[in-house]
Order: sequence, then C-alpha cells, then structure tokens
Amino acid sequence: KRRIIRKGRGSVFSVDDFSDIGSRAAIELILVRLTHRGTIRRIARGLYDYPILDPDIGMISPSVEAIASALAGAGKLRLQPSGAYAANILGLSEQVPMRIVFLTDGASRRILVGGREIILKRTTPKNMSASGRLGGSVIQALRYLGARSIDDNLIVRLRAAIPWEKKAEVLKDATSAPTWIRVLLQQCLAGKGNNE
Repeated sequence: KRRIIRKGRGSVFSVDDFSDIGSRAAIELILVRLTHRGTIRRIARGLYDYPILDPDIGMISPSVEAIASALAGAGKLRLQPSGAYAANILGLSEQVPMRIVFLTDGASRRILVGGREIILKRTTPKNMSASGRLGGSVIQALRYLGARSIDDNLIVRLRAAIPWEKKAEVLKDATSAPTWIRVLLQQCLAGKGNNE
C-alpha cells in the first residue's frame, strides 16, 4: 500500500510491479483486498490504478499513457502509438479516437477502460524499429492519414510537431518508412531552424 501511495494518484500498475516483495498469489490477494476497500480500482484483467478523485465527478479514468506504460512494464513490451491516436497526439488530427491502437512486439491484447478500447496489436520488427521515439509516432500517424491527405495545413502542423532538436532523429527513423513518408519528411524538415 505504501508503494502504491508513493506512485501517486493516477498511477497504473500490475501484479508484476510487486514481484520483488512476494509471491504472485500473495500480491494478487493483497490487490483484491485493497480493491474491496476502495483504495485502488481494478481497471482490466491484471491492471489496477490508484484513482484520481474529483469532488464533483468521483473517480477519474487513468490516462492512456499511464495504462500503456503499465502494460509495457508488465510484459516488458515495446509499444508504439499508431493510427488515429498517433495523429491526434501529434496534433495532426483533431479526431479523438475511442479505439486507441499501440503496435507491439508482444502479444496482441484488448482492454476497455472508461469507455475507450485500448488495443495492443502485434506487428513486424520493421514497424517497431522506431518505437518509443517521436519518429515512430510521426511515421505511424502519416501512414494512417495517407499520402492523399497531405496539404499545406498538414505540413504546417507536422513542422510544429517536430522540435528542431528532434529533426535528425526523425529523419534517421524515416529511413525505414515508406518512400512517400521519407520524401515528405525530408522536404518538410529541410532547413527547419530554431526560428521556424
């Protein structure tokens, strides 16, 4: 309980996060007890959170990022935001997806949290080559949006989403992307400086 409280409200965790202090069965039993007492909440099979409490609306659902981090930690997985979610977090799309997709090198999985479906979708090593980096999210967002969606407005948003200090890393990650994405990023980021 002390460790959970130290993590802070809004944190998400699994049984595996406590494997250093007891057997799996003992940890599961303690988490069930803490759930029954209302200290923590079970949000999906094997996942719990220490919820943020709002005086008006009660318990708030944990962030997608906190859930993804817990899922990655539990299975030692790599995760890469994909599809509409990648486009949204980069500001390339205003669409807020109800289905949030992460590519993974682990097993596929679906969980429902607060009316949102979080999907872990197993993919090829090539698609995971830039996982956890801005370049990976940019590539996945552009794949989702497609070449036909590229216009001046999207290019302005794309430039805004890639800080100057990340330019070289994004261009390096783009070497494994489809040709149209690689060419777009090279043109879009060419000469991008601190004042742009």
